[in-house]
Amino acid sequence: MSSIRAFLILVAATLSLAFASPASADPGPGKCTGSFVNPITDICWSCLFPISVGGLEIWPSNRPDPDNPDLPVCLCGLRPGIAMGFWEPVRLADVSMKPWCFVNLGGTKLDPGFDIGFRSISGPSAVGGASQYYSSWHVHWYAYPLIYWMEIVADFLCLEPGSIDILYISEIDPLWQDSELTAIINPEAVLFANPLALAACAADCAASTANLPLDEMFWCAGCQGSMYPMNGNVSASIGHVQASRLVLSRFAYKLHRELVSWGTMGSKGLCGKYLMPIMRKQQYRFQATNPNPATNGRYACPPIGTSTTLQEPGQMIPAIGEDMGYLVWRKRNCCAL
Repeated sequence: MSSIRAFLILVAATLSLAFASPASADPGPGKCTGSFVNPITDICWSCLFPISVGGLEIWPSNRPDPDNPDLPVCLCGLRPGIAMGFWEPVRLADVSMKPWCFVNLGGTKLDPGFDIGFRSISGPSAVGGASQYYSSWHVHWYAYPLIYWMEIVADFLCLEPGSIDILYISEIDPLWQDSELTAIINPEAVLFANPLALAACAADCAASTANLPLDEMFWCAGCQGSMYPMNGNVSASIGHVQASRLVLSRFAYKLHRELVSWGTMGSKGLCGKYLMPIMRKQQYRFQATNPNPATNGRYACPPIGTSTTLQEPGQMIPAIGEDMGYLVWRKRNCCAL
């Protein structure tokens, strides 16, 4: 435990030295809040389940699970194996309205030494009018193959290898803050920018809250709103939990559209990852790690689009807990040896 915490502190300190200018303080207004993720006590370990072999759950769970391949045996080339299905924690994400706020690195706020990423300084306004529902967020995406580097399961080829690393910082992405530039990667957004398409998302909201989101309604993020535009600008911000989960869903979709993230679920994923430019929402679960870790209960790691009514209490503390952190769980089907 102490070695893991020391390693994370070292990472934060190294990044601070790399980005900080010699005579500058924390950039921008607002104090960045957060804490390091304890890989033992802050993880919802029941979110690993269910574990299946073919269509049979060998370790059942009351959490919804997408369909698994029916046959218990599989073949990848000439290599036979067992068709396994499980959930794997693979990414950490900071979601904050304060630029350069690394929530899951202890609330570290870095100064890059140049003026970039500060469009999202302001949060929901209290002055009235339509602007009070607007918010703008940034996301930091970390590699976090928890099961692999903790060696909970040894010699399992299905696990994603690697170590903790920062993979993506939205502050340096021009597409993330400008909805017009974002149209480059989501030109189809104009087809769903109408009341009828948005009203249809009510069905996705109900489905994701009761069971699983509807992958056919790819333009919907369930109860959170629309997946478009694929950036951090939220025009219908109800609260920190709702808006941050919507932004994280959009960010995951954006990575799939840019072919950075790939598909890992279903029969196509048995022998390796595959291109998934239109993200299947059923592939992900989001577990809160900051300000308060969600480690148990039915909605500890809900699917994309689930209603946040039961998740909001205690998840936004004025002044000391307004920055959100999440652990991303990914469905994996694999032809194991």
